[in-house]
Amino acid sequence: MMIVMKASATDEQIESVVARLESVGATAHLSRGEEVTLIGAIGDLESDSGVARLGLEGDPGVDRVMPILKPYKLASSQFTGEVPSTFDIGGSLIGGDHFGLIAGPCTVESRDQILESADAMLATGATMFRGGAYKPRTSPYSFSGLGVEGLRLLAEARERTGLPIVTELMDPRDVEPVCEVADMIQVGARNMQNYTLLTEIGRSGVPALIKRGLSATLEELLMAAEYVLKEGNEKVVLCERGIRTFETAYRFTLDLTAIPVLKEMTHLPVVVDPSHAAGRRALVESLSLGAAAAGADGLIVESHPNPEQAVCDGPQQIATADFGAYAAKVEQAAMLAGKRAFRGASATA
Repeated sequence: MMIVMKASATDEQIESVVARLESVGATAHLSRGEEVTLIGAIGDLESDSGVARLGLEGDPGVDRVMPILKPYKLASSQFTGEVPSTFDIGGSLIGGDHFGLIAGPCTVESRDQILESADAMLATGATMFRGGAYKPRTSPYSFSGLGVEGLRLLAEARERTGLPIVTELMDPRDVEPVCEVADMIQVGARNMQNYTLLTEIGRSGVPALIKRGLSATLEELLMAAEYVLKEGNEKVVLCERGIRTFETAYRFTLDLTAIPVLKEMTHLPVVVDPSHAAGRRALVESLSLGAAAAGADGLIVESHPNPEQAVCDGPQQIATADFGAYAAKVEQAAMLAGKRAFRGASATA
């Protein structure tokens, strides 16, 4: 249920509604807009002891009470009155008319590699820096990341460049060290339905980027986001990264239709991962341009100083020497879709 407060509602009236909701065991989630405040009520809504009996429609400052019929209450576009959310992630905006270019190597391999990558991403227009300290691998014998040492190197890259850090969390036992470094925690496709992990990320308060599972529906993706949101963590970004279909000519089928459909379903920003969908460097640019033109709020893409020598996923990573030209094309496609320029001095235009 969503309670829409009047534009003239005072802080005391808003606090009174929140107190009444909490008195019957419901949880209140506030969304303050420029003109009105929305209060999402999650909990026992219909019983004799629930929210329905409170008669909130008659409370001072309340404009109207609306049911949210979708199972994903806090992720629903209704929660913000159909207004898309914009998030500040470590000083970088994403969502609304702000496009985020999250870029960097698949995994942290060494100090020289990660600092060279970070310098290149800053110089060529990335708005956030990605890199894996912990890596989920299909084979237990493959390189699975540097762990805490990788996090230390990511922290050094942020101090050097000022770029916010996006890195993956795989295990609830690693929440504390990852949260000390990450400006946004990445949840991989394999962990989209790891509800214990999602709950811990929600409690951490660190923004989350949740990748769609290989065979997950859009509603299942939004329900995964709900696990984070219900803990009071309001900053969740959704990621389409390709789904498993019958096609074998490429790694995954990038579902670009998911972008406009999710825009109808949710207020949360939607980004696309063209690197893992393609699996091949030659396809990454085309998929990136398609995603930007379709209205995505950003991309999370892999780039490496020497892709041929990369420890993992080298064939899909763009060489840092080529990244500037790639970013310029992406920016033009994003601007055609109504986004602001994001590269260098042009970002202030």
